[in-house]
Amino acid sequence: MEIKLMEYTPDPEELIERAGRTCYQSQDKYINEQGKFIGDKGKLIRALIKSGHQSVLEHAYATFNINGVSRAMTHQLVRHRLCSFSQQSQRYVKEDQFEFVIPPSIAEKHKDLFESQMQVIQAMYNEWKIRGIKNEDARFVLPNACCSEIVVSANFRQWRKVFELRCDKHAQWEIRDAMTYCLMYLNKIAPNVFYDLAEKYLVKPC
Repeated sequence: MEIKLMEYTPDPEELIERAGRTCYQSQDKYINEQGKFIGDKGKLIRALIKSGHQSVLEHAYATFNINGVSRAMTHQLVRHRLCSFSQQSQRYVKEDQFEFVIPPSIAEKHKDLFESQMQVIQAMYNEWKIRGIKNEDARFVLPNACCSEIVVSANFRQWRKVFELRCDKHAQWEIRDAMTYCLMYLNKIAPNVFYDLAEKYLVKPC
């Protein structure tokens, strides 16, 4: 699994602060003559989150590249419909030698068996390609274990929702690991937006 934070809103907490101050028309008390905020920006953001006024978080975005995860995992991730996704295609990209994810529960005692089964599936896929079947149909024999790459964008309010569901101990292990990494990255750039989730899900909040 490899996760990269590709892009994010510059100085996201100041943008959120400005949006929040607009709602209450309190800019004059917190902005100096140079247009810069003075005082504690995080105080308002945390108060807005606690009060449930989280629409202001939608002004900030972040985009991640997530690679080396299974399609079983990405099938779960794309259910978050308010995110935007661009995923590696099995229709236009050949799987002549696909990589795969082995669940820890299988890898512990049955890794050899799992790998041999993946070789059988690879042979099945290759056979259909030899017979002239297009990628879009040959892929029907491929497993959920196939590795995939996906780019995911969302605003901070939606990322909070994703983390609440997918960092939880009841979430499937792979998506939980991936989203915990994403939370770690976003907590570094916007600690006042994700402070409560970091305290809950990160062993050592960053």
